Amino acid sequence: MSMAPVPPTADSPGPTLAPTLAPTLAPAPARERWFGDGPLMRLVFLVLLGGAGATLWLDYNTLAERDGFVPELGVQPVLPAIERPEIDPDAPRFRPDRQVTTDREALRGALRIELGASGVLELVGTIDVGAGERFADEIGARGEYITEISISSPGGSVNDALEISTLIREQGYRVRVADGALCASSCPLILAGGPDRIVGEDAVVGVHQVFGDVATLPGAAQAMSDAQVTTARITRHLEEMGIAPQLWINALETPPDRLFYLSNEELIEFGLATQIVLHPEG
Repeated sequence: MSMAPVPPTADSPGPTLAPTLAPTLAPAPARERWFGDGPLMRLVFLVLLGGAGATLWLDYNTLAERDGFVPELGVQPVLPAIERPEIDPDAPRFRPDRQVTTDREALRGALRIELGASGVLELVGTIDVGAGERFADEIGARGEYITEISISSPGGSVNDALEISTLIREQGYRVRVADGALCASSCPLILAGGPDRIVGEDAVVGVHQVFGDVATLPGAAQAMSDAQVTTARITRHLEEMGIAPQLWINALETPPDRLFYLSNEELIEFGLATQIVLHPEG
């Protein structure tokens, strides 16, 4: 997810897609425990915030030296998974290159906001600067016809994702990441905005550190400051949306050229999904 110097945020809306519900995975009691440990988790985040800026600055410089990785529109939309000893690297959930069926060119392009059949507002593509404003305009013009937001995005502008997420929550739209869709980097911030957050069994959801355009970074001190302020804003937003803070700890531990892909169980545990739509047996 790309990070710009932190400007004021504005409220903006997001996309929808009408689904057919199948057997579901219900929220687990483990979700409640994160909020019971609120003071401890806040302390952990204070420590993480202190080190996030320095870590990100090192990541910026390392990534700048790698061919083919530039944090802007048109980059590789489906990043590889970070190595996790507790998961099977060959499982479909952690092989997003096979799992994601959304057209790659559509994912690389600027966020397309389009109202489809049955009141489903579809958001497809990279969350570019200005997407939040376009989303707000769409809600202002056709909000009464929208029943659901459907999203498939590799991420992008954090500020615009937060604007869209906030407006979605204000309007009360449910958000869906359908089978074959990708919701990565800053995209899960939009998913968090839905009071009802529905994820398909074969959807792909992942998080990683925020990053900025290396060429425009003003220096290590400013990069550290921007990273910490942005991380604080994200943390506060997720808490307000009812998402467990452990989600963003996993993001902070994952470099920006990899993704921490979430299992269906983790999506429920952290509260990022309120419902997993499973395939009917047989």
